[in-house]
Amino acid sequence: GMLSFRIKGGHKAAEKFCQSTKIFVLAESLGGVESLVEIPSAMTHAGIPKEQRESYGIYDDLVRVSCGVEDADDLKRDVQQA
Repeated sequence: GMLSFRIKGGHKAAEKFCQSTKIFVLAESLGGVESLVEIPSAMTHAGIPKEQRESYGIYDDLVRVSCGVEDADDLKRDVQQA
């Protein structure tokens, strides 16, 4: 499944989170069997002006994850440690 959430600390915190995951892999396309993570404002929606992006709910601190076939408990621990 897919989940989006905002991280306290802005874009830098979102980047740090994505770089800190060990199972989730940073990717622009979230359509795979492996668990993936992205920052839409800097990746898939980077070409859209900030005000317009934010009107759609795409903030600089928004992270989107796509959970793959890995063990759910392992994924939960990966998010918590990141």
